[in-house]
Amino acid sequence: MSIELKMLLFTVALFFVQLVAQIVAELIQHGIGYAVSARDEWKNPTGVAGRIERSYFNLLETLAPFAALVIVVQFTGNANANTALGAQLYFWGRVLYFPTYIAGIPYLRTIIWTVSTAGIALILWEMLKLAF
Repeated sequence: MSIELKMLLFTVALFFVQLVAQIVAELIQHGIGYAVSARDEWKNPTGVAGRIERSYFNLLETLAPFAALVIVVQFTGNANANTALGAQLYFWGRVLYFPTYIAGIPYLRTIIWTVSTAGIALILWEMLKLAF
């Protein structure tokens, strides 16, 4: 299995970790009654629960482009050192982003997000070079 596919697989595992953390945090904050309801009256999580949710949603926003690029890399057979580096930057950035966001460390969180996003951009750049 390529590095890019491994990083995608590990990111999906991270997705489930964050999903469970978000569910547990919301259960603790709003209770089981709210969790099993239709949630017609939305309650925004606050504090740590809110940060867990926002980190989770941020992962969801970036996961699709990352997955799409990994698929393009694999489908075209154009994996290289830069696509591997980009995938690793993305994954490890996401791993670090989660606890940093939960801890509420603003500047470090932004730096980590930037590194993670740069990983996606690096893979995109490598694929765009081949397209032209």
